[in-house]
Amino acid sequence: MTDPIPARNLPYHDARLPVKTRVSDLLSRLDTEDKVGLMFQSMTLMGDPSAELSVMGLPSLEQMVLQRRMTHFNVVGSPGSGRDFATWNNRVQKLARGTGWGIPVTLSTDPRHGFTDNPAAAMAAGPFSQWPETLGLAATRSAALVQQFADIARQEYVAAGIRVALHPQVDLATEPRWARIVGTFGEDADLTSDLAAAYIRGFQTPTLGPSSVSTMTKHFPGGGPQKDGEDAHFPYGREQVYPGHNFDYHLRPFVAAIATGTAQMMPYYGMPIGTEYEQVGFGFNKSVITGLLRERLGFDGIVCTDWSIVTDSIVQGERIDARAWGVEHLTPSERLRMIVDAGADQVGGEFCTHLLVELVRSGQLTEERIDQSATRLLREKFVLGLFDDPFVDEDRAEAVIGNTSFKDAGLAAQRASLTVLTTSRTGPAALPLRRGLRVYTEGLTDTTLTGYAVIVTDPADADVAIVRIQAPYDPRTGGVAPYFHAGSLEFSPDTLTRLRALADTVPTVVDVYLDRPALLAPITGLATTVLVDYGASDDAVLDVLFGVTSAHGKLPFDIPSTPEAVIAQASDVPFDSANPLFRFGHGLDIPATNQGRDTDA
Repeated sequence: MTDPIPARNLPYHDARLPVKTRVSDLLSRLDTEDKVGLMFQSMTLMGDPSAELSVMGLPSLEQMVLQRRMTHFNVVGSPGSGRDFATWNNRVQKLARGTGWGIPVTLSTDPRHGFTDNPAAAMAAGPFSQWPETLGLAATRSAALVQQFADIARQEYVAAGIRVALHPQVDLATEPRWARIVGTFGEDADLTSDLAAAYIRGFQTPTLGPSSVSTMTKHFPGGGPQKDGEDAHFPYGREQVYPGHNFDYHLRPFVAAIATGTAQMMPYYGMPIGTEYEQVGFGFNKSVITGLLRERLGFDGIVCTDWSIVTDSIVQGERIDARAWGVEHLTPSERLRMIVDAGADQVGGEFCTHLLVELVRSGQLTEERIDQSATRLLREKFVLGLFDDPFVDEDRAEAVIGNTSFKDAGLAAQRASLTVLTTSRTGPAALPLRRGLRVYTEGLTDTTLTGYAVIVTDPADADVAIVRIQAPYDPRTGGVAPYFHAGSLEFSPDTLTRLRALADTVPTVVDVYLDRPALLAPITGLATTVLVDYGASDDAVLDVLFGVTSAHGKLPFDIPSTPEAVIAQASDVPFDSANPLFRFGHGLDIPATNQGRDTDA
């Protein structure tokens, strides 16, 4: 299954030696190209390593390993099985082992255990166990559950060969229109800090080592206060604003992450406006990376920039300008120099290694500065045990990834996250619902209702209607923009007219998937029962509605009352929405009444 380690007696191969000694020995043997290769982390797809990735504008993985000497890759897409992932990892590691000094590859991933499928932010769960989004973990209010999730995800990642998590995302959801709220722990810095620490402990284990997954906490120094809620992936969202002068509030979860020992940190794309810091994107920002993160907060781990801030990129065949906010006028070489000078160790989403090599050879960057970053990056590979054995057991991967107990734990977390906002005390739509009701449904598959209710196709024949809908957003076009739910938080008139007509016909239960704090007042005004989920299967929702399990999730943010309140609130200040419809922490406790499904329904 694994290739035997080549017969070498060089000190860096000796696992008995201290990591510092092994790093120093290997570093002394590397040339500039080897060191520079460590400082780039590009994306790759599972598949033939020799195939060019034209849809992403990337050379083949083989070219990046052999010619550019790169050894860090962010895996995009979902495999068919855990075995597929492990087999591919072993193929990649075998390729790397046969090069130069045999530096193993470090594979990373965006979150891949939820319901989001966004190639720029999170992968579909595929064969992995499926859990609520990070917002849903926050809704459980349970650090123990968050650590359980992280520990299970760690086991699945390690079995697949993934050794770096490009998460947790600990930004604070103080601007309700922001498209990336779904990946946060919500609006409160204290809750986020507690849950982020549990998350990091679960992934990294008590001591970072061969059974750990390194966490890259993001997006330093907090990506939540986006101007008008627009995301910094795009030119129109490049500004982070602090009208409430509340910059330090957004730092608190990062302080907690550093205290817990997070191994890596990712600065965001945005550029701070009206602060003491330089008005350039955080990845270029020496006052933020060196002055704040390294010197003030004492972080000595790996700093990796967010993706594609140096060169233009290709997304599904479309060219996207580099996200070089504030330094658009600089050349790619000048941007690279600024990134390294700012204190970053690695450039995400790039493979322009030749530019950095030339900066060193021309004397614009010193070899000593390159050695600082190469040391950090090599140190982590040694600590994670990749030099000793980068291969994984394919049978074990098949058994571990997405096994029944892990999937059951994910389903239980989905149920625990569901948050009931309103319900009547009496009537057929009061929770928990009675078994055997005649139910009309939209947004649920008929088969999932089997065992709960009698399905009817005409609302007039139903005792109750159950509808699942998604929080509103303004569709965008171009590149990855369609994957980001941004813009208005108001439901469309057509949606409200349809729901009102249904609610006038039959008592109605509405479940809203909240990836942002939608304006729910119109929904609560027409539905008998309203609950929200943050990524949950039909089975999880029905188990709560019909009392198989209790409901006790709590909102991880305020729900605004009006569009005017959304616009008026300060983007950097938590709980600044005037007269919110529901407060942070709201959620009705609905007890369970049944232990299982009624197979006779």
